Amino acid sequence: MRKVFQTELQHVNEELTQIATLVEQALIQASSSFLNADVQEAEEVISNDARIDFLQNQLDERSIDILALQGPVASDLRMIVGTLRMSSSLERMGDLARHVAQIARMRFPDKALPDSIVPIFEEIIECDKKIIKNVIQLLETRDLAYVDAISTAKIRINELHQSVFDALAAEEWGHNAQVTIDVTLASRYLERFGDHGVSVARKVTYLVTGDWNTLS
Repeated sequence: MRKVFQTELQHVNEELTQIATLVEQALIQASSSFLNADVQEAEEVISNDARIDFLQNQLDERSIDILALQGPVASDLRMIVGTLRMSSSLERMGDLARHVAQIARMRFPDKALPDSIVPIFEEIIECDKKIIKNVIQLLETRDLAYVDAISTAKIRINELHQSVFDALAAEEWGHNAQVTIDVTLASRYLERFGDHGVSVARKVTYLVTGDWNTLS
């Protein structure tokens, strides 16, 4: 019975990693559609988000079944509860990628960003890509060395996010309200994407160490 239980836990982690991999693909396509005004990629991201939602619901149902039928304790209980919370963060990351793609679709055939601010967003996106890539590695290996890389990327995103608002507040910002709204929302979506990546990293840290104090 214990062997079956451990197999179920392994399947849960594999499904969590699968969701994270789909989120990575969503970010790659959403950012490409956003920067390049590619409506086809935007449509794919929006359509494929249903797959992430389905897998998250499936994973949550499996986790709840394990809680109900197996009565896990100690580290195994932490694993199941942590999985439920991590799957929610990953699903939200998929939603945020979809939101970015929706901006690209709404502005097509025009690009959503003024040329002057594109370099800032390109760097934010690269940091988000680093975060989700390291999240996947963290889920696969439970090697906490990946947590530092995630935290470092998020710190840089925070700086870049602030620089977006500095640009919006500058006297030379002469774009209309719609452009300003698009830039503001996109920056917020990409910043929050990183926040949820950090949240997943903190949950894995807790699963490995069993200590909430390591999450500060």
